[in-house]
Amino acid sequence: MHVLSLTSSLIFRFLFLISTIPISPAKSTTSHLQTQPRLRHRKLSIDYYSKKCPQLESLGCDGSILIETKKGSKNLAEREAEENKELREEGFESIIKAKALVESHCPSRVSCSDILAIAARDFIHLAGGPYYQVKKGRWDGKRSTATNVPPNIPRSNSTVDQLINLFASKGLTVEDLVVLSGSHTIGFAHCKSFVGRLYDFKGIKRPDPNINPKLLKELRMYCPFSGRSSRAALPLDATTPFAFDNGYYKGLGSNMGLLGSDQALFLDPRTKPIVLEMARDKQKFLKAFGDAMDKMGSIGVKRGRKHGEIRKDCRVFL
Repeated sequence: MHVLSLTSSLIFRFLFLISTIPISPAKSTTSHLQTQPRLRHRKLSIDYYSKKCPQLESLGCDGSILIETKKGSKNLAEREAEENKELREEGFESIIKAKALVESHCPSRVSCSDILAIAARDFIHLAGGPYYQVKKGRWDGKRSTATNVPPNIPRSNSTVDQLINLFASKGLTVEDLVVLSGSHTIGFAHCKSFVGRLYDFKGIKRPDPNINPKLLKELRMYCPFSGRSSRAALPLDATTPFAFDNGYYKGLGSNMGLLGSDQALFLDPRTKPIVLEMARDKQKFLKAFGDAMDKMGSIGVKRGRKHGEIRKDCRVFL
């Protein structure tokens, strides 16, 4: 399942959102029950589809971020949340195409959530990251609401305290926080996410003192003071932006972090030792990242008809 166009932001936000969005159980119709597989195991497993769809991974989580807002509806889906508007359309389309392919071989058996989790792993691996086993058996959530997004994802200017508290609320440790932030070794961010650091950091009318002067000069070229409306996108990892490696951590040691929340990890005594450790040992980072992705992907999983469904089209509920 080769999904190179899937952005790191979509991967990261999906894996975070899959563990946070509350469930709003819906009543199932008789015909709906007849098409849904019965719940047999409560835990995710690597070989969940070994009998139901054995060719799954050779063909090519919650999945609520894939749902489109119904035409004319005032209730926006997660995909339309302000925080998600910069996610690339190609990423969504890749998942839709992958789901269509899987449906043609294994109808109504594989959830969009599992497809997205597998696609995330494949994208990471194709970019040079670890190939880790994906535990499967998720069902797709029945709710997708834009208002649930802001309080449930890290922000570009989050403090370390805020990040630690957010991750802890999902059962994730400080080490998980630092390791999963390593997903920023690939991907890009638009000017509005960091322009405040360039000109008026925390209202002091000066740039962030913890930003590399050379990086500051370059960023100002692409992001003028009015850059909040600029469409320019800059790499989160300026050293190796297209390779999934530990260059992100090395950059933080040189004050090359693009986002304030990233650079803050190097400045805080609770997270700095982990940053330094990941910067020293690429293989240790890759192993830790795979383990952390497995841990995150297993949080708050929806299972069974009461809480979930197996969508035929990832963009719409059944």
